[in-house]
Amino acid sequence: MRRSGLFACAVAVAAMVSLAGRVAAYEAIDVTNGGKLTGTVKAPGAKSPAKIEVTKDPQICGKEKEPADLRVGPDGGLADAVVVVKASKGKKVEMPAQPPVFDQKGCEFHPHVLVFPAGSTIEVLNSDGILHNVHSESTVNPPVNQAQPKFKPKIMIKVEKPEWPIHVKCDVHGWMSGYWISTDQPYVAVTDAQGKFTIADLPPGDYDVEIWHPTLGKKMEKASITAGGDTNVSWTLGG
Repeated sequence: MRRSGLFACAVAVAAMVSLAGRVAAYEAIDVTNGGKLTGTVKAPGAKSPAKIEVTKDPQICGKEKEPADLRVGPDGGLADAVVVVKASKGKKVEMPAQPPVFDQKGCEFHPHVLVFPAGSTIEVLNSDGILHNVHSESTVNPPVNQAQPKFKPKIMIKVEKPEWPIHVKCDVHGWMSGYWISTDQPYVAVTDAQGKFTIADLPPGDYDVEIWHPTLGKKMEKASITAGGDTNVSWTLGG
């Protein structure tokens, strides 16, 4: 009886842990007169690292490269920071009419951070005409490690499940680094070269907002969205 009771207790605890670990699915609703979140992410005191010497294919890649994982503007604006509004419901997730493009040009990934809905098929280009390979370090989705020689200027890679960040690298050119952000909701943006971003059509309410950057880590912020309003923020990361 005692062993049976202990077993039943263990089963109950496991069930509670399982339920606690579940995340409610995103709910698509009609959003009318939604609000907008705009702003800037800065990295006070951060400086772009020293240039990297190119050791392979200099005729295509050049002699040196700016490290892609930390780009800071003259006024501290942080490029390539991912801003995610933690919305449980809102506008429908729209699949792109054309496949998202991830290019290898000048021995760099373009864009450095690519955001797309889960279930998208990524069009991976090799605009350099030399040997590259696409090597993803993913755990939820199957990892990819696929050579892309010059006679394969395009390959298609489907990412079925939400997962981020997915680090993508090229084993042929060790400095090449990029990230895929596969999402299950639409309220995501990547900051531009000045650290600016815009996220539109948000239902009014109070939200947690996650900021993530490949070098400076992540941070949680708060934002209140009003109907038809524009909430402008200025956030810092790594300072």
